[in-house]
This record gives sequence, C-alpha cells and structure tokens, in this order.
Amino acid sequence: MASDTPPVSPELTVPERTVPELTVIIVSYNTKDLTIKALETLYDTTKHTSFHTVVFDNASSDGSVEAIAEAFPQVELIASPDNLGFAKANNIVAAEARTDWLLLLNPDTECHAGAVDNLMAFMRANPQAGITGGRTVFPDGSLNIASCWMRITPWSAFCSAFGLSSIFPRSSLFNPEAMGDWQRDTVREVDIVVGCFMMMSRDLWTQLDGFDLRYFMYGEEADMCLRAKALGFQPAVTPEAQIMHLVGASSKAQARKYSMIAKARMTLIRDHWAAPVVPFGALMMTIWAGSRALSLGLLARLTGKKREAAAKWSEIWSDRRDWIKGYGA
Repeated sequence: MASDTPPVSPELTVPERTVPELTVIIVSYNTKDLTIKALETLYDTTKHTSFHTVVFDNASSDGSVEAIAEAFPQVELIASPDNLGFAKANNIVAAEARTDWLLLLNPDTECHAGAVDNLMAFMRANPQAGITGGRTVFPDGSLNIASCWMRITPWSAFCSAFGLSSIFPRSSLFNPEAMGDWQRDTVREVDIVVGCFMMMSRDLWTQLDGFDLRYFMYGEEADMCLRAKALGFQPAVTPEAQIMHLVGASSKAQARKYSMIAKARMTLIRDHWAAPVVPFGALMMTIWAGSRALSLGLLARLTGKKREAAAKWSEIWSDRRDWIKGYGA
C-alpha cells in the first residue's frame, strides 16, 4: 500500500453478531467528564460494528468510577486501586479480551461519525498493516497531527536538537517524524500509530506480548509499532476514520511531561537503533534540552520574558541524569 494510494472504501455493513467483534479499551485517570463524553460519542457514532467497551480507571480521585458506572451501565468498568500506567492497564484488559479485534481509545477523544466503523473496515481490507489508526483534529476542527509519526532517526534527532523541526514545521525534510508537509488527508503507511486511536487484531497483540511495561507512559505504542514492523507488518492510517483529540488532558505538569517523553525517546533510541549510533542519539537529546534551557534562561534574565518557559526547560535539564538513561531492562 503506497503513500499515494487512494483510501480503500469497503462495504461497511457488518452482519449481526451476538458476540462482539471488537473490544474498545479506554484507560482513564481523573478525566471524568471527558471519559463520559468519549463514551457518548463512541456509542452514538458506531452503527455497523459490534463492540464491547472496557474502561480501566487508574485510581482516579474525581469520581470517575461512580459517574461512568451510572451513565454507562453496559460498560465493563475496572476500578484499579493504584495507577498502573497506560501500558499495564491496556495489557491487563487485552489479556482478558475475547474479541478478534482491539481498539485503544483515549478518554480525551470524541469519535466523529463512522470513525470506528470506517477504521474497522479499513483494518479488514488491509490486514498487512497490522496496526491502523485514523485522523485526529482539535475541538475547532483544525488538524491535530499527533495521530501518527515516523520513527526517530539520527537525522530527525539532529533536526530536533538544533531546532530545525520547530523552524520548519511543515517540511518533511526538517520535520521528518511529524511528516510536516502531510495533512493526514490520504491513506498512508507510517511507522507509528498513536495509542489514542489504535486498532489491531488480538492475535497480533498476543504475538507482540502487548506493550513493553518498561514504558510507563509515552513511547509504548511507538515501540509496539516498530516491533510489528520488524515482523513484516506496515502500520497505516486512513482519513476516513476521524476523531477529536484534546491531547494531554490528564497531564498538567509540562516539565514532568517533557522529561517523561525524553525518557521514552531515549529508550526507543536504545531499543531500536544500532548500538554504535546510540551515543549520538544521547548527545542529540542532551543538546535538545540544554540549548533550550540555556537560551530561554538568558532571555528571561535579560528581558524578563519567557520566565515560565525558562523554568520549565531548566527543570527538564536538571532531570537529564534520569531521562538520558531511558528505562532500564
């Protein structure tokens, strides 16, 4: 399936089944209202796919469990006493699933008309993809590029470290991970489908042994997709399956979030790059954080501007001894 291939439009009508064909997994953490909205739009927009929904709540303190149970009694609700993280929560639910297909759906999403039906049809028509996703937009309808990415490479790490990805965000040359010149408006093969809206067969999930639990948050779907590619699959996305995604609704501390992303990226580099090139990746990550901490710190001192950003990057830089090691074995 080449990047310029037009979207596949198979027949959407699926025969009635008493046993669901799809398990939808939502992992929530202090996102009560968002999770309820995600469930409302999931049920309202899915007309041709028989599915069972499981919400795994990671020890929320905002009344999520009670509110979801009352609003959606048909949903299987797991109330964990501890926050197990995204990867482990999904692994627990997927291990008990008995449907042929799995769909990971974030609680900060809203399904647009036919999103799940169209993705299910696309998945059936393109089994060689292994893992599929759709197109995401922000609440105002503008494109949210974070539905899929290309893998980290030495070139993309260099572009990120020296700010080329930020200076030229719409360039596929200087912003290769984001495929900056592509509006997610065509079917395309990608390296990574993001876990906010990610479908695959239960057989493949089992073959991959689920998410690698070293990735507590961020990077787990990238690692999974790269492992699927190593088996010969080619993840892909279709614009016919569209959702709204807020991004980061359950993560408020930006410095901590960036440090966790950095730790995940270093783990991906160590796991999926050739060993001789890993030190270059670590150097690029160090420059990425250090250059921003230095430049913004100087700007804040000299002009009084960007104080919040300077504080954020100073904290990320201070955390470097932790994230530069990545997650352990």
